[in-house]
Amino acid sequence: MYRARIGIHSHVFASLGELLAKASPFRSGDALAGVAAVSAEERMAARLALADLPLRAFLDHALIAYEHDEVTRLIVDTHDAAAFAPIASLTVGGFRDWLLSPQATTAVLAALAPGVTPEMAAAVSKLMRNQDLILAARKIRVVTAFRSTIGLPGRLAIRLQPNHPSDDPRGILASTLDGLLYGAGDACIGINPASDDPARLRALWNMLDHLIDRHGIPTQSCVLAHVTRQIEAIEAGAPVDLVFQSVGGSEALNRSFGVSLALLREAHEAGLSLKRGSAGSNVMYFETGQGAALSANAHHGLDQQTCETRAYAVCRAFAPLLVNSVVGFIGPEYLYDGKQIIRAGLEDHFCGKLIGLPMGVDVCYTNHAEADQDDMDTLLTLLGAAGVNFVMGVPGADDVMLGYQSTSFHDGLALRESLNLRHAPEFEDWLLHHQLIDAHGRLRDSTQLASLPFAKLIADLRR
Repeated sequence: MYRARIGIHSHVFASLGELLAKASPFRSGDALAGVAAVSAEERMAARLALADLPLRAFLDHALIAYEHDEVTRLIVDTHDAAAFAPIASLTVGGFRDWLLSPQATTAVLAALAPGVTPEMAAAVSKLMRNQDLILAARKIRVVTAFRSTIGLPGRLAIRLQPNHPSDDPRGILASTLDGLLYGAGDACIGINPASDDPARLRALWNMLDHLIDRHGIPTQSCVLAHVTRQIEAIEAGAPVDLVFQSVGGSEALNRSFGVSLALLREAHEAGLSLKRGSAGSNVMYFETGQGAALSANAHHGLDQQTCETRAYAVCRAFAPLLVNSVVGFIGPEYLYDGKQIIRAGLEDHFCGKLIGLPMGVDVCYTNHAEADQDDMDTLLTLLGAAGVNFVMGVPGADDVMLGYQSTSFHDGLALRESLNLRHAPEFEDWLLHHQLIDAHGRLRDSTQLASLPFAKLIADLRR
């Protein structure tokens, strides 16, 4: 039982899970689940109690029972006590102060990551303002590689997302060409397929592989089918680069996705067996999202941000190239408006990086949310300042297959220019070779393309 007093009022929180939930910034998903604080005073009381809680408490009290949940077992069994030792004496409030101090350098935070449990990361984030989340995350660097190297300081990668409602190869290639001309694609070229038919999926893998190989593009492809389809495709000889799966923070949620840790291990080994990376061997791509656990009734009474952060433990176990929080995709039932989406995006990015993940964020919203593109511009800029590894590049910011609003190729250009960010180094060299960018990384005027070496590539792609 946890207690805090504000004035003449004493507040009692019956469990660690309740304390974390009541300390969370207000959001619609927690209210829907019935776990949110009922007043600003109760929320502040929970934060006061949480600030005084020793970090060690999260090692002694599992939020979901060890014997009933394989994600809990993963968190407990893989915790690195030696890495945790430098902060073992701290409270959650003390941890927040330490993270913002000069002592928490990039090297120190990298060594600390295996000792931080997801629950510790979620807890400290609840005591942080937006600027704290940005300042702390900015110091953390998680670098991964396959054919391009992601996460280096001063760099921003973009996933080129050329989805099509009928998986039409011509439409996908047109969107891909558009993205490449805008300098997008260094994180990956990733297609969310409309069909689960193995033959059609194989055609998408072959098409992307041909494109990348023929033109020497230093990037990686991904067809975001269910992981079982990807294992089947690898066994059948398909040219699979990244292995994708959506994951969550409880065994029950992952079961609803049709996956388990054992299946993910099988997929990871299958991806590694192909040895297709030239710059590194990070072969996994995971996506997550606040609200997924509640929507599957797999949240175990926990708040949605704590559930989200537990999903990062699953990701961490497989050394992924990319982890993407699709922050506003599920809808206003979970993140009601732009203010809640902005806060959630900064939380997810900070918590993922703190435990050692190469975090990207799909800065997005659905059309029935109380949000607009101005809100997305704000979150995109804040994440750029926080050192996000990658964001999305969607034609016109409007995904015509998934039916939601994301960020466009132009948005990536604006962020790179405003914060002086560059492409992944291998991809930058390729763009320079084809004279798509100048020596300062600026995109060339489209009227100049006909006279550039890249003109032949454009003609080939159009055919």
